[in-house]
Amino acid sequence: MARPPLRVGVAYDFRNPPDSGIANTDLYAAVMEQVAWLDGLGVDLVWFTEHHFLEDGYLPSWIPVAGAMAARTKHIRISSDICLMPFQNPVRLAEDLAVLDNISNGRMEIGIGMGYAPHEFRGFGIPLKQRLSRTEEGIEVLQRCFTGETFSFHGKRYTFEDVKITPGYVQPGGPPIWIAAMSEAGARRAARFGANLLPQGPRDQVLDPWRADMQAAGRNPDERRVGIIRSCLVTDDPARDWPAIKQAERYRMEVYLRFNRESGDGLSSTRDDERIPQTWVVGDADHCVAELAAYVREHGITDIVTWGVPPGMTTDQMNPHLERFATEVAPRLKAAVA
Repeated sequence: MARPPLRVGVAYDFRNPPDSGIANTDLYAAVMEQVAWLDGLGVDLVWFTEHHFLEDGYLPSWIPVAGAMAARTKHIRISSDICLMPFQNPVRLAEDLAVLDNISNGRMEIGIGMGYAPHEFRGFGIPLKQRLSRTEEGIEVLQRCFTGETFSFHGKRYTFEDVKITPGYVQPGGPPIWIAAMSEAGARRAARFGANLLPQGPRDQVLDPWRADMQAAGRNPDERRVGIIRSCLVTDDPARDWPAIKQAERYRMEVYLRFNRESGDGLSSTRDDERIPQTWVVGDADHCVAELAAYVREHGITDIVTWGVPPGMTTDQMNPHLERFATEVAPRLKAAVA
């Protein structure tokens, strides 16, 4: 079977630095307009990231945003990269996803990770050491919910009796599940659940083990999807357009470095040159197509997503570049890797 066709999209975290001068209500409204516009331009995906208790309003609750987006769009598929599973009641999440699948007429997906920022676990009153068990049991419960059948579950963290999710899912088997992997253990977890992969580490630790374990389990990894945020700035004048985004990206990365310092986890022990690259591609349409096509082929990527609005920037600043990404880069990129 041929690899699934390439899909392209945009990602949002709704981070709004305190000194941006942008009201949160204005940012949310502008992003809604931007996504509706991109839906009309043929963009395939919108992803939301999740974190909690941050001063810049980092999106803590992506479910209501997904509902608003589903109501404003007709074609774009909606997912998370990632939903932090330890903080979710998996049955309640399954119900939310059932409603969203109906609002969107079958356009929902779900990307899952287990988190690592200590302050978030403290905020929710959940011991950090429970993150693995809560994530793995949560995924198992979600998969049972997605069958549409009545089930009971008795685990270490969760117990559910005689559960059947209503309304039913539009998509047979429920929304496709993605699992994020920053290590070999995460890759093997994704393979064990037969999930699509969100690789966030070195290829030999996150992509290769997932493929090997999928094959060992009798599953064809080429039938699944591999997705990543790899942003693209389409511009004929990088010297003019890149500095503001570069500054925003420095701001974005500082919080993850802080999480890593606090937790001793995440990606802190891995050198940048060892990871599957997630740096921005900056240049004209020809350059972006060539760079991204080589990247997609090298790593077997099926879904590639760019940041819609970097922190502190506006949709008006990003729209010209996103329009070129959607109309000049995406069609040529899809043709090049088909």
